[in-house]
Amino acid sequence: MKIRIAGALRAFLTAAVMGSALLVVTGLPTMAAAQPRALPDFTDLVEQVGPSVVNIRTLEKVAQRGPMGGLGDEDMLEFFRRFGFPVPDVPRAAPKKNAPSPQLPEEQPKGVGSGFILSDDGLIMTNAHVVEGADQVLVTLTDKREFKARIVGQDKRTDVAIVKIEATGLPAVRIGDVSKLRVGEWVMAIGSPFGLENTVTAGIVSAKQRDTGEYLPFIQTDVAINPGNSGGPLLNMRGEVVGMNSQIYSRSGGFMGISFAIPIDEAIRVSDQLRATGKVSRGRIGVKIDQVGKDVAESLGLGSATGAMVVSVEPDSPAAKAGVEAGDIITRFDGKPIARTSDLPRIVGAVKPGSKAAMTVLRRGAERELSVVVAEVEADKSEKRADKSGAQEPKPKVSAVAQVYGLTVSELTEAQKKELDVKAGVHVDTVADAAVRAGLNEGDVILAVANKDVASVKEFETILLKQDKNKPVLVLYRRADMARYTILRSAN
Repeated sequence: MKIRIAGALRAFLTAAVMGSALLVVTGLPTMAAAQPRALPDFTDLVEQVGPSVVNIRTLEKVAQRGPMGGLGDEDMLEFFRRFGFPVPDVPRAAPKKNAPSPQLPEEQPKGVGSGFILSDDGLIMTNAHVVEGADQVLVTLTDKREFKARIVGQDKRTDVAIVKIEATGLPAVRIGDVSKLRVGEWVMAIGSPFGLENTVTAGIVSAKQRDTGEYLPFIQTDVAINPGNSGGPLLNMRGEVVGMNSQIYSRSGGFMGISFAIPIDEAIRVSDQLRATGKVSRGRIGVKIDQVGKDVAESLGLGSATGAMVVSVEPDSPAAKAGVEAGDIITRFDGKPIARTSDLPRIVGAVKPGSKAAMTVLRRGAERELSVVVAEVEADKSEKRADKSGAQEPKPKVSAVAQVYGLTVSELTEAQKKELDVKAGVHVDTVADAAVRAGLNEGDVILAVANKDVASVKEFETILLKQDKNKPVLVLYRRADMARYTILRSAN
């Protein structure tokens, strides 16, 4: 009987233990998922990539100046004596015969930065602002060897520079794939902040495609970057360079938790041109652009506010010859989508001047395919053309139908068409109520209404009369040399 009880008790305890074990095992995945991951270990990466990072010092020639802007000691003392200032009783030195001529300019430290080795024969990438204006560039390796460097080329727009030292067998970095870089991913920087060589800092990617420059979508991180880090590499956890540290956001001059790196694919593209020709050539098509607002995007049938809206087209420019018009929205260029306005200058700039590129534009709600021959970026030129003939033409009768929308319009005169370089449209004479709220001004020229071109006052009236007064109307207008969209709502 005792054996049976003991056996039953043992069976009960076994079942209880197994049940609790099942409960524990069942709960393990939930507990494990809630536990934080271990912090990464950067030691192997530092040993692997550290020797590929260099310290860069620059020197500039400065004319030697004596005290008080170049005055000699005797001259300065005499200056004080004449104006009654107390001076120490210093015996006057006898004038020297055959006094030496003023000394030649001497080299003084200009700045400190960082860089990284691109090839084993001494090509090094850094920021353009690190070597800008330098009379001499000195590169120090981690093994303390120092070399005089030659500037191969620099590009201020992207802040990329290439320098060359005479050495072989150097440890070059490995280039990573920026497209695979993810927000929240751990990254590491190596550089010389405040001249402290081989300093390692780490953090995460805070954002990608951050628009802070005309041609570059920066990588934003929270990696500590300070003066002297400029030009150093930003590395992923595989030891690959994904960016070059370039800028920080700061109100004090020091690190405040936001830093920016040039994506390495963009930097390599620039460096290839610098190595080949010593300069960077960029494409242009001759348009001024603006963002596409949410309301405009919805009225045009765009799924989201994407693309770049053309507000003006330069006369005789590649865009003008291709048939681009003010008010067009460029959605694709050279096979690449224009997700945001800043994408267009970057994509056009990357096209080789003289090349033909396909372009998709949205005009009056319909897509059009255009072909444009890309020109090369050059110095800005004044392109305003004034009509000084003094000829005046009488204005036709003003329409009153548009008063429902708070504005009156009239036909364009031939002089106005010539001055504005437009083929058709109607002139805005007065604005009130709804038109004012839409941002229209007297003197504006309305080119299209509800995605339909306006060639005359009669067409303008006809289109407006067909609109539902309870729904907004999309209006394309021109002011001076800029075209824009606005949403016009009935005053009633």
